Amino acid sequence: MAVQKKIPMRKCIVTGEMKSKKQMIRIVRSKEGDVSIDPTGKKAGRGAYITLEKECILLAKKKNVLAHHLKAEIAESLYDELLELAERENEAKNGQ
Repeated sequence: MAVQKKIPMRKCIVTGEMKSKKQMIRIVRSKEGDVSIDPTGKKAGRGAYITLEKECILLAKKKNVLAHHLKAEIAESLYDELLELAERENEAKNGQ
């Protein structure tokens, strides 16, 4: 009898959905207040998970969800990076 491996789940701060860690991206605020994307999910600091979908990222930008959750200013360039990352992820899925 094979033991089923536990899949780590996280909650998207925009949609409130529980999804696997692999479907999401972590945004982290360091102690210094720097906000950055954490693709490994291991950086130190306050983290927030967001679903890697264009609609979800745009909604987060519109409602300012990341700034509220991380209690920090979010640069416009961070949203651009997230959108780029989501686009590449989408292309990789469709390319298979």
